[in-house]
Amino acid sequence: MPLQRHSTASKATSLANLLKKLLPKRFRKEGVTIPVVKLSGTIMAGGSALRQGLSIAAVAPLLEKAFGEKSAPAVAIVVNSPGGSPVQSRLIYKRIRDLAEEKEKTVLVFVEDVAASGGYMIACAGDEIIADPSSIVGSIGVVSGSFGFVEAIQKLGIERRVHTAGQNKATLDPFQPEKPEDVAHLKSLQLEVHDTFIDLVKARRGARLQEDDQLFSGLFWSGKRGLDLGLVDALGDIRETLRLRYGDSVKLELISQGRSLFGRKPKGISAGFEPDLASVGAGFADRLVAIAEERALWGRFGL
Repeated sequence: MPLQRHSTASKATSLANLLKKLLPKRFRKEGVTIPVVKLSGTIMAGGSALRQGLSIAAVAPLLEKAFGEKSAPAVAIVVNSPGGSPVQSRLIYKRIRDLAEEKEKTVLVFVEDVAASGGYMIACAGDEIIADPSSIVGSIGVVSGSFGFVEAIQKLGIERRVHTAGQNKATLDPFQPEKPEDVAHLKSLQLEVHDTFIDLVKARRGARLQEDDQLFSGLFWSGKRGLDLGLVDALGDIRETLRLRYGDSVKLELISQGRSLFGRKPKGISAGFEPDLASVGAGFADRLVAIAEERALWGRFGL
């Protein structure tokens, strides 16, 4: 008889476990699951065989998937970026905010090594920003970088030929001498973009920002100093913070890109790039310059 009772209890337990698996997540008595999206890299309009980065096309599917988790009370976004395209930065920021409001989710942003310039703009999409004490935050400014090759092509005996319809179509051509009026025009554009950046930070951070003449100067600070300035809300890491908020049984679900039937990553949803071997040789010098500029972005922060 004892053996029969044990067998009956075992069957009942198995049936209960099966029914539990069939229930939607929101009805299960389990620990809270928080979707995590990692946004790492320079921010640019598109990737290539030699460059990888963040763009709205790359990250939008990941964000949609994360915010689509109905049972999750929040979405965690890990940012590690020195910046890049101001347009792509704002598009990513806006997509996060739009989804947060539509799905009624809290957004917690965690800064790894750096969230600077466009990276910090994306971080501002968070309802709270949590940074490591040694991470880098800020750099609220606009920069345009390029190289001049005028003397180089002269030494190589190369003649630069440019024909335009419109007197300003060759503005800031790196193979021609720099003109003061071209630089003045560029600076006016930078000021407009900078104003947009400042307005966004003020709108999101509000009264948390401290009065400081250098806040919007393009300077950057450690996470610890960023806390004093109101650029971040707390110091910590993702696991510790989520456990304190949602209990020791909280689960972190890393949102990754899906794969097709044959195991390939679908185009357009990679936070990196798809190699295009046919185009590697084309514009190789331009790509090398772009890589140098990308390295310079990270190098500003000692990374």
